[in-house]
Amino acid sequence: MKYVSTRGQAESLNFEGVTLTGLARDGGLYVPETIPTFSADKIRGMRGKSYAEVAFEVIQPFVAGSVSDGDLKKMLDATYGDTFRHSAVAPLVQLDNNAWLLELFHGPTLAFKDFALQLLGRFFDHFTTTSDEKLTILGATSGDTGSAAIEGCRGRKNVSIFMLHPKDRVSDVQRRQMTTVIEPNVVNIAIEGTFDDCQALVKACFNDLDFRDNVGLTAVNSINWARVMAQIVYYFTSAVALGAPDRKISYSVPTGNFGDIFAGYIAKGMGLPIETLAIATNSNDILARTLETGRYASGQASSTLSPSMDIQVSSNFERLLFDLAGRDGNRVKAYMDTFTRENGFDLEAGHLEILRRDFIAGRADDITTQAVMKAYQKNAGYIADPHTAVGLDVADRLLPNGAVPKVTLSTAHPVKFGAAVESACGVIPELPAHMADLMEREERFEVLPNDKADLQARVLAGDVS
Repeated sequence: MKYVSTRGQAESLNFEGVTLTGLARDGGLYVPETIPTFSADKIRGMRGKSYAEVAFEVIQPFVAGSVSDGDLKKMLDATYGDTFRHSAVAPLVQLDNNAWLLELFHGPTLAFKDFALQLLGRFFDHFTTTSDEKLTILGATSGDTGSAAIEGCRGRKNVSIFMLHPKDRVSDVQRRQMTTVIEPNVVNIAIEGTFDDCQALVKACFNDLDFRDNVGLTAVNSINWARVMAQIVYYFTSAVALGAPDRKISYSVPTGNFGDIFAGYIAKGMGLPIETLAIATNSNDILARTLETGRYASGQASSTLSPSMDIQVSSNFERLLFDLAGRDGNRVKAYMDTFTRENGFDLEAGHLEILRRDFIAGRADDITTQAVMKAYQKNAGYIADPHTAVGLDVADRLLPNGAVPKVTLSTAHPVKFGAAVESACGVIPELPAHMADLMEREERFEVLPNDKADLQARVLAGDVS
């Protein structure tokens, strides 16, 4: 399998190359040269298989030539057999006759990011243990990526991880899941700014090719293709459990950076019978506005009850843009150059039409989010975190009730947003046993201004001594 850049100027790479590189050297994102397709019989054959077994079927075509089947199976068994607290790994919970939640929070850090980042850490080990290569991971988090990436990479001998989060803009539990990991190879940095500022700093460092080469920079954010690839799997497991390929399925996906729902788009391209993909956003609604108006334009990020979606620049949208533009890297580059100059661009009419074929979008503000949380507690006995509540609202309003099951992705455990849950539902979720003392653990993090030079100086200074 070969991978190409969305901007068409960087060299094509194999899976090992894109995993260790992250962002393409022309500033674009890597995507598969071709998308593997599965027959209905192959999808049907996934019924009754374990999560790790389905993961092998889905992931193997993407890593062919870089990871042997035997090594891949070992990594998948270790990831999904040992680190998740539910035997189904990604269980479905029925809410009413034809509405379901896909719980993606049974991993070690209680968020969907564990599905990819527990596996990504193993890929890093696999690709570096036979060489002297050292990796420097630089990532940005709006809350959940950071803890999942740190958990997947802590203590790994050939990896140093520098994780940026927006100061005072993540929940206490989210912050402490990162800052209480006291490992020499883990450096947590609170940036004085928003998540978009953190993400922009990361991209600026990757685009500084001398710095990038000097420190061996790689990515754990969803700019790294391996992140998206791992998330494709739970679309297959959930759809097959609900009757695919002999039955269509629709999904509502809470998303800010577009990575999780882009994985669903890839799953559809592989042959999964997905009828509708509903983009669910909070008040930071760049994606919903794009669907409505055809203009992709950033605004000022505002703080909400669902902070992991407090994003105004959705990086993975560029991967979709590549398909909308007929896989024309020059056209994508023109779009993104306009975005850099003007903070926005207008989609060509034909590209907008294609976008609307596969996606719908809706938004939920904080008042609606709280009302949905309270309603599901009362009517279904279910405590949902605020991100999941945004997805439920969009599913209820925009996905029709009928023969097609509608699945909302539940992206985080409610305990990660305890204050929001308590305010809406009057209950305080309890931390699971392995995190019971989280609020008493020692924290370690540094504060830096929103400045590329300061950040690069800190990365060059190396691990914590």
